[in-house]
Amino acid sequence: MLPFDELWERLVHQDEGVEIEAKSGTQVGDAALETISAFSNEPHRDGGYLLFGIRVKAGTLFPEYEIVGVADPDKLQTELASRCNAEFNHPIRPEILRERRNGRTVVVAYIPEAPAQQKPILIKKRGQQHGAFRRIGSADVLCSEEDIAYFYQERTHQSYDETPVREAGLGDLAPDMLQEYRRIRAEVNPNAAELRYSDEDLLYALHAATQYDGRLVPTIAGILTFGGRSAIRRFFPSMRVDYIRVEGREWVPDPERRYQAVEILEPLLRAIPRAISQIVDDLPSGFHLSSGQDRRRDVPLIPRDAIREVVVNALMHRNYRTRGPVQIIRYSNRMEIRNPGISLVPDDRLGEPGSITRNEKIAALLHETQYAETKGTGIRTVRELMDRHGLAPPFFESDRSKDTFSVTFLFHHLLGPGDLSWLDQFRACQLSPEEKKALIFVREVGAINNAAYRDINKVDTLTASGNLRRLRELGLLQQKGQSRATYYVPTEKTLQVHSGERLRSTELGPGSCELATGSTGLQAESTELATGSTELQAESTELTTTPAELCGLPPELLAEIRATEPMATEGRVKRAILRLCAVRMLTAAELGRLLERHPLYVRYRFLRPLVQEGLLAYRYPGSPTHPRQAYQTVRIPEDD
Repeated sequence: MLPFDELWERLVHQDEGVEIEAKSGTQVGDAALETISAFSNEPHRDGGYLLFGIRVKAGTLFPEYEIVGVADPDKLQTELASRCNAEFNHPIRPEILRERRNGRTVVVAYIPEAPAQQKPILIKKRGQQHGAFRRIGSADVLCSEEDIAYFYQERTHQSYDETPVREAGLGDLAPDMLQEYRRIRAEVNPNAAELRYSDEDLLYALHAATQYDGRLVPTIAGILTFGGRSAIRRFFPSMRVDYIRVEGREWVPDPERRYQAVEILEPLLRAIPRAISQIVDDLPSGFHLSSGQDRRRDVPLIPRDAIREVVVNALMHRNYRTRGPVQIIRYSNRMEIRNPGISLVPDDRLGEPGSITRNEKIAALLHETQYAETKGTGIRTVRELMDRHGLAPPFFESDRSKDTFSVTFLFHHLLGPGDLSWLDQFRACQLSPEEKKALIFVREVGAINNAAYRDINKVDTLTASGNLRRLRELGLLQQKGQSRATYYVPTEKTLQVHSGERLRSTELGPGSCELATGSTGLQAESTELATGSTELQAESTELTTTPAELCGLPPELLAEIRATEPMATEGRVKRAILRLCAVRMLTAAELGRLLERHPLYVRYRFLRPLVQEGLLAYRYPGSPTHPRQAYQTVRIPEDD
């Protein structure tokens, strides 16, 4: 069980998340039971922590937490232990402790992850359909049918793809596909023992066939991997790959000009290479001329290995319970690959080593033929390949409401000369490099959400949320949806910039025109944003003081800092902050004034990360949100 101080530090700096939930109430309500179910069920997370006696401050732009305490901690502990024991299908044994901070008592409860044999953990009175939850980010999400099926699969260690197809026989499997498997397997490992098996023994060993009612019948994995075309059409007619070419940037924008489509309905060992070839042949190409060669070689704009990874992952990890195709949609400016079935790996762990396999037998077979690796590094490989080629990072999205997983590739180098020219029209907004990438992404794709922002900029959830809010406040993005379904689309003002006319500062949102005019604008914006917040009002007051307040800073350092380009890189801004705070403690308002950035932006974008890295220290360590909080440099890295 983690100490309270560490949990508090995570909460105030990173907000609630997959492992931490704050509750202000003094009783264990139904919402707490949902969180307990979610912590118990979420795979490979080792549970989570409920913190009672903590609430979000009112009137703050970003989540700010304060300790309000629990009036009767004995009663709360008793109620929590009792409800955990009686109201779930399996008793839950939380670890509970009390902590005293600022004269108030906080109750901390650690909820362990349940054993696989007990999942799903559900609230009994609601039943399985409405009482089982998963922890997705900071939300408790009702388990889908796929989630429930996965939990029961983990109990029995039997995956869906080894289910027998009772109406089929071995005659529905194509001999030439078995020969193709033997050929590929021999190239990978000529000494593999299964190469010496008979066809029937080979099918049984690969779980492509199983005993049913006294006879050997194909499994779902067997039909999908080795089935003849007529068998696949008969049993799984919608388990195809659709390659769709759409004119323009929108899905069928003109009903009179539909799309071109190629349908691939073949066993996986044929469908995978055919889908890859279809994509590569249709992609925009560059050319490569190696040293000593006099002929150019065309290369696809997106690396072939990246294409192979996403195609294999789509077919290997898709939900075969859902009758629907994998779609590869080729727009004029991007390509999207969508497959039925959300990622079983939580969103914030996409790309980390380790894999949760939905279709174990299909995955094993593709691994043995070297189409796939099963170590969970596919997404990281794709990101690295795109970065190595100087291309825009791919965007991965797991949509629980639609039960789909998608990958989006853009067809151009992010922040290329054309993009920079377009972005120059937003000069008055003083956009950071990450915010620029977000605007380009919105221009190309039409929308952006928190997950997309994190993917293209490699930042955490809280940073992404703050930056997207800023773009909204500048009038460049419009918010749609709520909570986890929140996404942003370009505003009319943003779209008008396509005409080539520079966007004037007076046309932007309430905080943007002031940004173009330096500290005077920051005073006005700070005053506007400070409504209802004592802390922001204090900063607003500080911004109206004279430069004499900053005395003690060397004039040459101030001159150098103020000469820093408005679009300086994040590293340069951080170094400037460390140099300033090494001379004396400075507040976020003072730093914002010096760097010509809003204090809130400075705090959430730079100051908190520097504190987390151990490079800055608080003036008031026990109260990160103190209205007079200031920062002192601990050290400046030599390689910074």
